[in-house]
Amino acid sequence: MNKAASISAAVLFALALSGCAATDPSGQNDPYEATNRDIFAMNQKLDHAVARPVAVFYNHAFPPVVRDGVHNVLTNLNSPVVFANDLLQGETTRAGQTLGRAVVNSTLGLGGLVDLAAKIGIPGHTEDFGLTLGVWGANEGPYLMLPFAGPSNPRDLVGIGGDIAMDPFTWISFHNSTLWSGIRAGMGVIDVRARNVDNLDQIERTSVDLYATTRSLYRQHRNAEIRKGAPDTENLPNL
Repeated sequence: MNKAASISAAVLFALALSGCAATDPSGQNDPYEATNRDIFAMNQKLDHAVARPVAVFYNHAFPPVVRDGVHNVLTNLNSPVVFANDLLQGETTRAGQTLGRAVVNSTLGLGGLVDLAAKIGIPGHTEDFGLTLGVWGANEGPYLMLPFAGPSNPRDLVGIGGDIAMDPFTWISFHNSTLWSGIRAGMGVIDVRARNVDNLDQIERTSVDLYATTRSLYRQHRNAEIRKGAPDTENLPNL
């Protein structure tokens, strides 16, 4: 299956899930909770057996300067996707910041190894097409727990397809491009897991129901990113 077909299949699958979701009386937007919990349990076993040990080893084997350099490069490589989503959301100021960071870090920052842009006062931010769809008013759809990937929803699944399509490296072919794409994706997973070892351990230790806590944190985090720091005026207490 080629890249375009893979993107189309993911989008169609997400839209189908969004359209056939059952009503969830709990208010947690989780009509597939039983299946989601089973997948979550499997993901937790894989995380404890593979992802967390690799992340811990990575943190101990490499000094902070190396880990920060890897993180900076990965962030810089994602700049075209962030820039495109900034523009799609009409956020011209943020788009200018993203472009400025990419230029500075790709040149003076040694290909992104050093986040020189932050040192000279150009702030960074994350953005993706799932958030863009949220800004445009698209509903998130039912909460989903994806095998090997974690929390999501149909809107964010469509967003992943959109981000893949916006990434220039999706369409650029060079010698061993597939291998380098795999390395980039793998290092992205390790980077995120390694940077959150302590936070995730703390959440797991203090949660009575880790699945419910994960669901709540994911939905709150995504909604906060869509609002970009603005207060939530849709879920005010009924006084």
